[in-house]
Amino acid sequence: MSVLTLTLNPALDLTVSLPQLNAGQVNIASAGQLGAAGKGINVARVLADLGHRPYVSGFLGLDNDASFRTLFDRYGIYDDVVRLPGSTRINVKVSETGGRVTDINLPGLKVGKGDWARLLARLETLAGRFDYLIVAGSLPPGVSPAQLEGMLEMWRDRGKRVWLDTSGEALSAGIRGMPELIKPNLAELEELTGSAINGEQALAGCVGQLQQSGIAQVVVSAGAGGVYWFGPERHWRAHVPAVEVISTVGAGDSLVAGLCAGMLEGLSAPDNLRRAVALSLMAVTQVGVGIYCRKTLEVFQQKIHIEPLVLGGAQ
Repeated sequence: MSVLTLTLNPALDLTVSLPQLNAGQVNIASAGQLGAAGKGINVARVLADLGHRPYVSGFLGLDNDASFRTLFDRYGIYDDVVRLPGSTRINVKVSETGGRVTDINLPGLKVGKGDWARLLARLETLAGRFDYLIVAGSLPPGVSPAQLEGMLEMWRDRGKRVWLDTSGEALSAGIRGMPELIKPNLAELEELTGSAINGEQALAGCVGQLQQSGIAQVVVSAGAGGVYWFGPERHWRAHVPAVEVISTVGAGDSLVAGLCAGMLEGLSAPDNLRRAVALSLMAVTQVGVGIYCRKTLEVFQQKIHIEPLVLGGAQ
């Protein structure tokens, strides 16, 4: 089985680290890193670190795709990205010592009707090569939530296991396309429902409505509160240890990659969730995406506690 990740609005991420961001003043950074990114691309990179060879598609600007090509070559990722005239956007992520991250995101390249048709045609040529389709990240100018919904619905109807990790209007529309799995964080889930979610019972009620609408699995990241995985039959919670947060960039993408890899490898749900959450936890302790130290990953796995989530007498 194989995976295709789809990043419709990628970016070159400029991650800047400093003790504290002072608005309206000159700030001196302690470190900086510019790298090829985008949520689906991050997922593919972590999958590659775990020994898999995913496909990537979506859109990239032809003028500055060199770092993306280098990344794909280095990690053995199959490059099926549609190139557009112009440059891929640069997003700035300012990471403070206390863990706060300020994002400054540009809108991205405008995608025309012909570009969208080219992408759909490209995906069609790959249809026999992937089983999982992971759509992650925001929508670029020119791509509507309705287009996303239609694409998800099409691939779901063709038997692909469609996962979605996005937010806002794209998440609302994407849910109508009924992917198998979505991965909102608590804030994104509250935005989706329009109300605060206080406590596990409220969370379970909200997720239950999503599952009744056709979403089989909902994974909710709750920061220091851990991760909830609501499956079709059983639900799980991962408790995480306290760590020094360096940057939250790539944490959710690492979680998605870990869960997908675990399913490809046939891991049990608790073991799958434990490793996936460890990948996410490791991501917040470093600048950059990927597995930089296997030993650190093993240590985090040992510190994560997985328990069945019992709600209303069922689990």
